[in-house]
Amino acid sequence: MNKFSVDKLNIFLKTLFPQADNIGAVTGLAKNTAELKLIVNDSHLRPGGTISGPTMMALADVAMYAAILNAIGPVALAVTTNLNINFLRKPEADCDIVAEAKILKLGKRLAVGEVAIYSGLNTGADDNLVAHATITYSIPNHA
Repeated sequence: MNKFSVDKLNIFLKTLFPQADNIGAVTGLAKNTAELKLIVNDSHLRPGGTISGPTMMALADVAMYAAILNAIGPVALAVTTNLNINFLRKPEADCDIVAEAKILKLGKRLAVGEVAIYSGLNTGADDNLVAHATITYSIPNHA
């Protein structure tokens, strides 16, 4: 069962993190998953006409945070303890990127998940997969 609606989670994120406007917006929520879309602008680019690695890492991190919050509720102090990302191909600078986060294991104190980041119109298509991240979050006592 979702703990948030898309709109309420976007408001929650923007309230806690003023920089959230530049990291992407939640576009979908389901059990143990979240989808975020980043409308790419010049602040996300690096030389060579591509989206920067730190931009994609931030999007992956926030996407997993959104999936976890949707599963456990408004626990603002859940924090990233590990993030590993593989950059698979160069995303185009003129395309928005979409992150699809999935919780693999949700325990009392830790959550482990993965995030796929796509560039282009065919979200979910293997040839549009530009990065893959695995992320672990520490969850404070929230019972």
